[in-house]
Amino acid sequence: MSSNAQGAQGKADGKLSDARDLHKTSVSDEVVIRFDGVTKTYNLYKNDRGRFLGIFNYKKKGVFLGSVDASKDLSFEIKKGEAVAFLGRNGAGKSTTLKMVTGVTTPTSGTVEVKGRVSALLELTAGFDMQLTGRENINLRGQILGLTKAEIAEIEPAVIDFAELGLYIDQPMRTYSSGMKARLGFAFAVAIDPEILVVDEALSVGDRTFQKKCIARIREIMMDENVTVLFVTHTSSVAKEFCSRGIVLDQGTKVFDGGIEDATAYYEANY
Repeated sequence: MSSNAQGAQGKADGKLSDARDLHKTSVSDEVVIRFDGVTKTYNLYKNDRGRFLGIFNYKKKGVFLGSVDASKDLSFEIKKGEAVAFLGRNGAGKSTTLKMVTGVTTPTSGTVEVKGRVSALLELTAGFDMQLTGRENINLRGQILGLTKAEIAEIEPAVIDFAELGLYIDQPMRTYSSGMKARLGFAFAVAIDPEILVVDEALSVGDRTFQKKCIARIREIMMDENVTVLFVTHTSSVAKEFCSRGIVLDQGTKVFDGGIEDATAYYEANY
């Protein structure tokens, strides 16, 4: 590649490369996420009635279909400042793992320890009250996260500005399109200065211009060497762009954990 071409490529990838490299060199010894022998088991039922009765360990033949381990004896540690990709095919257990990091679900056995404020760019519309306005939902989510009134008041203008919802911010969220709900969810998630950022590569928010804005904000957050990044993907090239370490999952089990180049090579060779 010529020097001019290299320069152009460097300029195009600059901020993202800086963010990734910063995480490579600024990892501390502090462990912020620890999984120790974690198994997450889901019981499957034929209908909603069976799922409800499953709370009481209901396993009648014909209604109870069986159990599936979404995670099996999973153990790993992630240090403050790392950028880690979770690689695996659909159904490998990536989403279940990160749901346990975010506290959306809990392990059936084993222990999960998470230190720091988590912001998850996964299910962006989860937790909203459709009867409340967008502005009221900002307040609600802030309270759920344990933010003070002053902290909520401080981030509210930034959330509203980023979401670009105009007058709809004071309308009930039941009147929002799915894209508008996702925009507000993303805007809130990136406004709270997370210590742990969880990102789904399938994230799609609004039109192309807004998507670029979202990616730029993710890169900006990654530039903070104190932020730990977990990135869910089944695409090696994306993993290498964002992360310096890779954990490969298969049927809920960790099958490889190492540097991103080695992890992606293992993934490509075996899957």
